Amino acid sequence: MLKKQMSVIHHPWDLSPKEAIELQKQLAPRVIHKSTLKINRIRKIAGIDTAYRDGVACAAVVVLQFEDLKALESETAVRPIDFPYVPGLLSFREGPVILEALHKLKSPPDLLIFDGQGIAHPRRFGIASHIGLLVDIPSIGCAKTKLVGHYDEPQPEQGRYSYLTDQGKTIGAVVRTCKAVKPVFVSGGHRVNLRDSIKLVLHCCKGYRLPETTRKADKLSRKMLPKTI
Repeated sequence: MLKKQMSVIHHPWDLSPKEAIELQKQLAPRVIHKSTLKINRIRKIAGIDTAYRDGVACAAVVVLQFEDLKALESETAVRPIDFPYVPGLLSFREGPVILEALHKLKSPPDLLIFDGQGIAHPRRFGIASHIGLLVDIPSIGCAKTKLVGHYDEPQPEQGRYSYLTDQGKTIGAVVRTCKAVKPVFVSGGHRVNLRDSIKLVLHCCKGYRLPETTRKADKLSRKMLPKTI
């Protein structure tokens, strides 16, 4: 069990959307925007994704060896969905089940990559920032769609990117992970800066739009989601 090894900030999850927004505002200043890890010292990287069916969520955490992206460990958790779908409040819908899956890991990974936003969020506190802060593990958001901000379309070549800005500040990057495919929206979550976030996401993309972390976690979450409730 990983639970005792993690430094967790506790807060209630049974909140109204209005209360959840207020909590985001309170916790967002605690997010660390500078990188506290060195890329050459990363050994294990985890992808996190959640699937849904009939009011139930299945979260999957897949830990990969950083160098070659081979799977080392995986865990899942299944819970009823207790929070409504509200844009900008995804972490309150998925957070409890993700934490349950994370706490089953034998040892903490060096980095978490989420299928969602980091600070590219109206209150600079997307799911990657929220969960990364709670477990105090460096984290990155790599989302398929934009939640907030403005950007110019990046050039079509793999590895090209443009900046995502909001209210005059750079909050993320729009990254072309494969030639001539739709870009992904990358932002630091907690303890990872934007430059490193871009490098790490591109390292994890091997011929597909989404990083291998997300692809493997998505596949596992769908596989383990109960067919009947």
